[in-house]
Parts: sequence; C-alpha cells; structure tokens
Amino acid sequence: MVEVINKACGLDIHKLFFIATILSRSGEKQQQHFYRTPDEILAFKNWVISENCDVVACESTSDFWVPIYDALIKHLPVIVGNARDMKAFTHKKTDKIDSEFIAQLALNNMVQPSRVFPKNHRTFRSCIRLRHNLVQKRTDIKNEAHAILAPEMFSLKNVLTDSFGKSGRAILSGICSGKSVDQIIANLSPNVRKKSNQIREILDREISQDTAFRLQICLDIIKHLDNEIKILEKEIFNYAYKNHKQEMEILMSVPGIGELGAATLIAEIGDFKDFSSGDKLASWLGLVPKVYQSADKYHNGRITKRGSKEARWILTQIAQAAARTKNSRLKEFFNRKKKSIGHSKAIIALARKIATIIWHLITKEEMYEDETGYKKGEIQKRKIGETEMFSVDERIKIMSEIYVIARNEEKEST
Repeated sequence: MVEVINKACGLDIHKLFFIATILSRSGEKQQQHFYRTPDEILAFKNWVISENCDVVACESTSDFWVPIYDALIKHLPVIVGNARDMKAFTHKKTDKIDSEFIAQLALNNMVQPSRVFPKNHRTFRSCIRLRHNLVQKRTDIKNEAHAILAPEMFSLKNVLTDSFGKSGRAILSGICSGKSVDQIIANLSPNVRKKSNQIREILDREISQDTAFRLQICLDIIKHLDNEIKILEKEIFNYAYKNHKQEMEILMSVPGIGELGAATLIAEIGDFKDFSSGDKLASWLGLVPKVYQSADKYHNGRITKRGSKEARWILTQIAQAAARTKNSRLKEFFNRKKKSIGHSKAIIALARKIATIIWHLITKEEMYEDETGYKKGEIQKRKIGETEMFSVDERIKIMSEIYVIARNEEKEST
C-alpha cells in the first residue's frame, strides 16, 4: 500500500452494475457508470490505470466485488473494506454519493482492508461452505420425513439410533416400495435383525399411499444429497491434504477436531500468521465480548459475532466435542467455567481458548500435548487422489453418472 495517496477510486458495487468515482487531492472528480460484465470490467480497469490511480476501494458486498478485485489486483492495490465499518461514518443517500464517499475514505487512508484470500483458497472455502449448506438442506429433508411419518404413529427411534442410517433407509424404502415384512427384515444387517420382533411390531402399522409417496420423494432427495456431499468431501480433502497437510495434522491433534473441522478452520481462517496473537485471531472470529466504557463504567456485552460465521460455528461444535473428552485439560477448563458462567457461555469461552491454542500450534509448528495424559485416537485419513481438484469435465461426468443411476433406480421401483 502506498503511504501517500494522491488519487483514489471508490466503487459502489451492485449485482448488475457499479459506480466508480475518482478523486484527487487537487479536487478533481470523475465519475462513471459500468455494468458488471467482463467487457465493462476490462474498460474500468483500463480507465483507472490510465488515470494513474494509487488505490481502488470498495465494500465487501456479497461476492460482487470478486471479479473486479481479480482483474485489478495485479496492476494496483485494491482495498476491500468491511461494509459495517464504512457505514458508521455516514448515512448513505444514493449510489453516486456512496461511490464518492468511499473514494474520500480511500484518499485519506481511512479504509481498514479486509483479508482477501488467494483465488484457489477462495474456491476451497466455497466448497466447504457449499457442503455445509447441503448438509443443512439434508437435515431439513430428514425433519420433513419425520413430520410425514408422525401422523402415522410410525417411529424407528426405539429400534435404531439413526432412522436414516443404512438399516433405517432400508426399512423406509421397503415400506414405500410395498415389500413384505419378511423381505424388509432379510435385507437388514445381522445386528439389527436381532431386534426383528420390535421391527415387526412397528411394521405391522400400515401407512397410507399418500404418505409412502411423499416419504419416497424425501428418501430420493436425501440419497441425492448424500452423493453430492461425498463428491464435495473428496474434493475438499484432496485439496486440504495436498496444500495444508502439516496444518491438518496439527489441528487434528487437538481434542474435538477431526478431519472436517480441521479443513473448515483452514478454509475459513487461511494463513494463521496474518494474526499477531491468538487473541487477535479470536477477535477476528467474533469470539470476544463487546466492550462499553464511559467514565468509570466498564461493561462487557455479548460476543461481537464478527468475521466468519462458519468458522465460529465449527469452533462451537469443536468446543462441545472437547468438553466431552475424557482426561483433557480442555474439559477441566470447561467444567471450571461452567460453574461460574453456565453451560452456554462456557462453551463459547472454550471455543475462544481453542482458537488461541490452534494459533499457537500452527504458528510454532507444534503438535498438541496434554499434561493430563490425554491421548487422541488414530484418525483414519482419506486416500488422496492424483489430481488436486476435479476438472469441469470430471464434474459433468460424475453428475451424468449419478443421474443415470437415479433414473435406473426409478425405473426399477416403478
């Protein structure tokens, strides 16, 4: 970043277009309207370069800024500022005023730049977030299936730990396809067949044809989402182990962190060395309390919840797992906090502690060690393929194969 900025460009970016304003210290002002298309972005790039702009600044509005950032970053500095911070300075009026105001902030070095990851890492993070969204969709469909079965008084909870596990789906699919009770039980695993009497009692209840129709749709969607999640996981772990093997192994040595947790933290945090301390990392993740001070009054509020909500979510899940881990100092820390501040706040406190621990481990390149004698079980690592990421042709081929399989299964069921 240049120390003295003589000419700055501010952008107000929208889905279809963006407004660009160039301001100089001499008071000159230029403003243009561009559509957010490749040709228009190229024209904008040529314009700001020809005007000898020292910096371009914009708000982190969704992902609309990404193609503009990628087009400019090799030619001049681009600042992507937090929209919440920039809105604190003024009340916005129109797109042109917004663009000019951002240019004024950039001209006076008043825009705090956000961390922008390299393009490959952004793709990796997008895969992580897509997987998370698909898992949420799958959970919604499972809940819908439970709601469909509830009026029929049909429940597998007393027999199976997971109604949508391998045995659970075999039972539900058998019911939808009209199989007999003996045929359904014969397809179950030996351990589940031991509960055949309980299963027969459940299957003796007939469900309506309409219920079976809706349930089959839910099962088909769940199966399709399972296939998509597996494809994403393969791509995620291929990238993680090929590019961040050491970080993966260090993170997985910490209680509560598995393969998916480690990959998510790496994707969301990026380079841990960007932060000067573990507390700075915890602050960036939004795990520190809001502070209010006036005169001699000092109050701590709720956590700020700034930064990546996905990273905050996975750290909370990791903290819950660590709080259940036997013979670990993390569990001892959680139990001490729980007595004074309660369960929920103690989980957040543990998540913050884990954030500071992993920062230290990654930056010092050390494995986690616990003085209480805790030893983590061996985690079965994924087999890494020869390619780093799936190509577009490979993705199309996989999707085509899944579609053909689904169609064949549909024909067989009919």
